[in-house]
Amino acid sequence: MSASSELIARARAHNFFSWSAQDAVNPIAMVRGEGCYFWDADGRRYFDLNSQSMCVNIGHGDRRVIEAIKAQADELAYAGPGMVTRVRAELGERLAQHTPAGLEHFFFGVSGGDANENAVKMARGVTGRHKVLARYRSYHGATFGSISLTGDHRRWASEPGIPGVVRIPDPYKYRSALYRAGDSDADFAQRCLEQLEEIVMFEGPHTIAAILLETVTGTNGVIIPPNGYLQGVRELCNRHDILLICDEVMTGFGRTGAWFGVDHWDVAPDIMTMAKGLTSAYLPLSAVAVNDRVFDHFRKNVFYGGLTYSAHPMCLAAALATIQVIEEDDLVGNAQRMGRVLAELHDELKAEHPSIGDVRSIGLLGCIELVRDQKSKEPLAPYTGGGDVMPRIAAYLREHGVYTYLWRNLLHTNPPLCVTETELRETMAIVNDALSIADEAAHLD
Repeated sequence: MSASSELIARARAHNFFSWSAQDAVNPIAMVRGEGCYFWDADGRRYFDLNSQSMCVNIGHGDRRVIEAIKAQADELAYAGPGMVTRVRAELGERLAQHTPAGLEHFFFGVSGGDANENAVKMARGVTGRHKVLARYRSYHGATFGSISLTGDHRRWASEPGIPGVVRIPDPYKYRSALYRAGDSDADFAQRCLEQLEEIVMFEGPHTIAAILLETVTGTNGVIIPPNGYLQGVRELCNRHDILLICDEVMTGFGRTGAWFGVDHWDVAPDIMTMAKGLTSAYLPLSAVAVNDRVFDHFRKNVFYGGLTYSAHPMCLAAALATIQVIEEDDLVGNAQRMGRVLAELHDELKAEHPSIGDVRSIGLLGCIELVRDQKSKEPLAPYTGGGDVMPRIAAYLREHGVYTYLWRNLLHTNPPLCVTETELRETMAIVNDALSIADEAAHLD
């Protein structure tokens, strides 16, 4: 038995894996990582085309972050959430230098899911309203509240969920019935906004606490809003005194070629959630950024929320060091530059492969949407996942040293922000070869 097989067998004997039927899990026995690569227990190297869970933004094994965690452990390993620590003060100051204007107060948690739950608690407390509008193609976390806020099928097993969640459509140009061939961004955005306002009217603006959006939809297909859409949602919220919550758990900290996704559209939400890239996942940490209106409400009103590990000093130290690395290495700029290369490679793949229906990317957040037929746009795999084609593509990529996230009919391209052009081109050449499997399946149908 190989070292990987032995380690996997030991883990499967006692571990319960997430998002899986336990007999179907097929993990990699990961033992170390460096830059854009990681290695298994047998010494095999993989290019991390998904930054693990779209989170290792600075790359694996950065000694600057590791040493900062060690130093914090020597100074102070833990302090309760009611304590003030040096690192807590410093991180608040540092975050305020990069968040959109007005978002200068931060509540710390441990995951994107709890960040989104706390954001909704805050919005309901400030407004005295209970409804939250969230999109169908969204994912906001796996805790009971955040999975209720999620729009995709992953919420079904937890329903009925929390009350007050209202679904709204996505500005999904490739599949939206509102999009007409030749539409400008302004045309499409306007139709989406008119539809959204109609829903707001039907629900009653006076009952809606917040509209919760992934600034750019993540795992459900990297749906990039048309120019004017986010600005229009902001204006709609202002008009009806509804709070705008932007989920930047995946899009924050350089992933889109800006510090935060909202920066592309110069929009400041009332509340913004973040995690993943905040520490580059070296340790678990989330933050909810709020403006003065939200913060001032809780000056005199109790906020009923918090966790034992809120503002954990070692996690805060990891965040401070991660932000320093992003600044020192100009990873936001590199995401812009390599994002242009990724978009070019996507276009080349689409021109070559009949199984590709659409390609979408912003910075180094990318996705290839696979179909059985380009004209009908029939997905290559069902909405809830399954089929044998996507697993075969994943197996080919793994066999050739590429790890990424394939789900439904989507192949994600989200490398660490430290990726070089050579690494990106070499990896996407392997993806190109793997897509012959999708082409064959599309042709056979």
